[in-house]
Amino acid sequence: MFSRTAAVDPDRSEWDVIVLGGAAAGENAAQYASQFSDLSSVLVEDRLLGGECSYWACMPSKALLRPAEVVDAAAHLPGVSAQLDPAGVFARRDRVINGLDDTSQVEWAVDTGIDVVRGYGRLAGERLVAVSRPDGSTRTLTARQAVVVDTGSCPAVPDVPGLRAALPWTSRDVTTMSEVPHRVVILGGGVVACEAATWLHALGAEVTVVHRGERLLARSEPFAGTLVAEELRGAGVRLLPGQNMTQVKRPDTRDTGEGRVHGGEVSVALDDGTIIAADEVVVAAGRTPNTDDIGLETVGLPPGGFLDVDDQQCVRAADGTWLYAIGDVCGRALLTHMGKYQARIAGDAIAARAAGRADLPSAAAGHVGAPQVVFTTPEVGSAGATERQAREAGLDVETVEYDLAALAGTYVMREGYRGRAKLVVDRGEDVVVGATFVGSGIAELVHSATTAIVGRVPVPTLWHVVPSYPTASEIWLRLLETLRERRHASGVDRRHSQ
Repeated sequence: MFSRTAAVDPDRSEWDVIVLGGAAAGENAAQYASQFSDLSSVLVEDRLLGGECSYWACMPSKALLRPAEVVDAAAHLPGVSAQLDPAGVFARRDRVINGLDDTSQVEWAVDTGIDVVRGYGRLAGERLVAVSRPDGSTRTLTARQAVVVDTGSCPAVPDVPGLRAALPWTSRDVTTMSEVPHRVVILGGGVVACEAATWLHALGAEVTVVHRGERLLARSEPFAGTLVAEELRGAGVRLLPGQNMTQVKRPDTRDTGEGRVHGGEVSVALDDGTIIAADEVVVAAGRTPNTDDIGLETVGLPPGGFLDVDDQQCVRAADGTWLYAIGDVCGRALLTHMGKYQARIAGDAIAARAAGRADLPSAAAGHVGAPQVVFTTPEVGSAGATERQAREAGLDVETVEYDLAALAGTYVMREGYRGRAKLVVDRGEDVVVGATFVGSGIAELVHSATTAIVGRVPVPTLWHVVPSYPTASEIWLRLLETLRERRHASGVDRRHSQ
């Protein structure tokens, strides 16, 4: 459901900054463009203000995953017991997403001095946005300074025969479901697929994951996907790597729109001849930017695809410096926190340019760190580059790994702890350029890694960043000790070089 529409003068047609799309990143762009300046800003949104993350992705998925994490932790702590109540889990999830009502988001925007216009916005020329309103009319808005595109992305559905006709679930459906399907087939092996498999299984579903790659989480360090796969298999999730769906059949389908009912059993055929019967199919096979119907052709840009941007988030192919893109549409990092970071940079850049300042902010440093957490069991946290990415970038790479289970902090955390950590070091500069942690409770380790990477903290300096005992953060000391021992054995010890 939608909230009330913010009170905006229906005859007003000009703002300094128009943000096309009111997701989390768009809200930040509007805020940062105007909070320390005299610039006015408006959000144009035809759905829920707050976007995908607030209602169908980050927030509901974590609300579903957290109970599973607690139950798993209890199962590994003698003297503690816990169990899941799906109805209670769904009730809390609904509170987290405010019952799909964006009233609080609109109130935040209005209280911050940001206007909200309801309707579907499209570019209509340089600094122009045409808004198709719910009543069928069109309203044209003019941006005196800039237009920021934050139209997000949508789930990609592969061209598998019968798949679309079977009305598969996407991330939106699986995060807002109100009942647990008995049998679920998930297509994909990335973050969404692994997280969905985790909470679906925890809630009682029989889960099969079909993915064409040989390992899960293919963009992470190899051991991350291996540990997650072992945990899923051990819990009873069926993994079918190296497979593709060749046909999907569902004779009985009914689409009732919002809250649709899919109907009967679905049959999934794989390329090795396997046939799987399920109650729902979840497609988690990547995302496509929402740029095919936002009027790009009116400003000389081809519709569809990602928008290439510079380090101020300005669209390179557009004439001048008035068109910006943030979040999923620019393709730099399809993560909410990175989209919000891009928004802060764009907002500050717009304000700086409007004031005639030359000291423009840059998003280059922040993208070097690009942190991410996958809330599976075990968690996977990373920042910066993997070893493969660093080598492909031409760096002289040195790596070090350590078993997280060997720490006192993880020993007291849970019985049978399993995990691993890895640092990727640029040998020439002697700085960390990548880090990966896999294990329970490692999400909070990622920020320290991001700080080390973005700040280019020399390895000798990291020796003086003392971890608390007994915590998982002691992994930093163990990694540095292992690196020191190796360097000492080879005659290279730069502990005291700085």
